[in-house]
Amino acid sequence: MASILSFSTIPTLGSSSSSSSRASFPSRLSSLSLNHRSSLCKSVVKCSYAEAGVKDDYKSTTIDVVADIKTERVVVLGGSGFVGSAICKAAVSKGIEVISLSRSGRPTYPDSWIDQVTWIPGDVFYTNWDEILFGATAVVSTIGGFGSEEQMQRINGEANIVAVNAAKEFGIPKFILISVHDYNLPSFVLSSGYFSGKRKAESEVLSKYPNSGVVLRPGFIYGKRRVDGFEIPLDLIGQPAERILSAIENFTKPLSSLPASDLLFAPPVNVDDLALAVVNAVTDDDFFGVFTIEQIKEAAAQVKV
Repeated sequence: MASILSFSTIPTLGSSSSSSSRASFPSRLSSLSLNHRSSLCKSVVKCSYAEAGVKDDYKSTTIDVVADIKTERVVVLGGSGFVGSAICKAAVSKGIEVISLSRSGRPTYPDSWIDQVTWIPGDVFYTNWDEILFGATAVVSTIGGFGSEEQMQRINGEANIVAVNAAKEFGIPKFILISVHDYNLPSFVLSSGYFSGKRKAESEVLSKYPNSGVVLRPGFIYGKRRVDGFEIPLDLIGQPAERILSAIENFTKPLSSLPASDLLFAPPVNVDDLALAVVNAVTDDDFFGVFTIEQIKEAAAQVKV
């Protein structure tokens, strides 16, 4: 005897720590709750099975299938800067909701993607984290800078550490830090405020997020950088340098053990590739740990495909 299978879809909301699909009977639906720290959508598909020719579907059984669809909501610290704006732009292009926290707030130049980002002016040391981190699935920090030893320790180290701890306390599942390549520099240089601050921030990320924390270590980052209303075409230097260094990589590798050799031989990184690597880190739960220049480019290539 033939059978008829009919479907109807009912939207509902709930929360889950997993993005995989699972089956649930009606008795389980009442236990579902809404958690503001997880941005998940669910659909309930009702399936009715009945024998053909039966007018009254008294033998049919309803099965509710609950599917969890994970949507990303990313907080970018320093989102209006050179690297941060590239990350915001790449993220919204992939359908990711983006919130930027930076001292300057919304960029002043016009661009269509800017309207798709929530811009919040503020400082990581004084911000209301409950407002910033509400519903976030990941935090990306591009915080860093130069200055006196004390300033570099505070900007590169302390500011990032404050952000990591705030994200962890709020229950954000992933933290991504934009750090820096060490260029094989001697230890007395790496002990300076810039590098030591970055390494302290790295340690905090990896200790607080051992199975989901991401540290990206790019070298020289190139692209079109906006400074005080002017556009500096760093790609005019970075792009040809990257191509040349990639072409002679087999010849320069034996020199990589020499102190400070990477100041000459470490290939630059396109800011758009760095941004795509961040998108990969946000969307891939198996993406965590410390990533070198080449690994950053490989991660970006996966997103491009």
